[in-house]
Amino acid sequence: MKKLITLLLLCSAGFINAQAFDGKGDIKGQVGFNIQNGGTGVFLSYDYGIGENMSLGLTTNYLLSVDDAKYVDPISGTAYSSTPSFGNRIDIKARFNANLGSVLQLDPKMDVYPGLDLGLKNFGAHLGFRYFFTDGFGLFGEAGVPIAKYDVNSTDIGRNLNNQFTVNIGASFNL
Repeated sequence: MKKLITLLLLCSAGFINAQAFDGKGDIKGQVGFNIQNGGTGVFLSYDYGIGENMSLGLTTNYLLSVDDAKYVDPISGTAYSSTPSFGNRIDIKARFNANLGSVLQLDPKMDVYPGLDLGLKNFGAHLGFRYFFTDGFGLFGEAGVPIAKYDVNSTDIGRNLNNQFTVNIGASFNL
């Protein structure tokens, strides 16, 4: 019985020490799924704490599964299907987060982080939530929207990929 109680206390110690954001110098990595209209893929992010409640980072996502676009040629009336190119499937963004977990007096294992991002396709905003189970592992969910698209007159097949409302979910790690 004593061994069982000791084991439970040791396992619970990781839950007690979990921190979602530690401030300046804190480094987070996230790996997950990207979900958007017309495609799904992988999402990676890296955030570095520059202040008590601020972080800078980079994100990238690549769409693995993309719906083929079906178009009708306006001159001939011929219908055709095409798959978006690599450039339409990938996006890279620099971002700024305001980590508000401590400001909102949330449990130290939780963090809410709204922010702005500047990418290959647009200038946008995101809102995310992290929950850490242990000091090194947690889960996250994030939603993003474009504020200003760069090429609104483009007729490129994949112009809306990575340039619309997106959802990212996955695992978060302390690095």
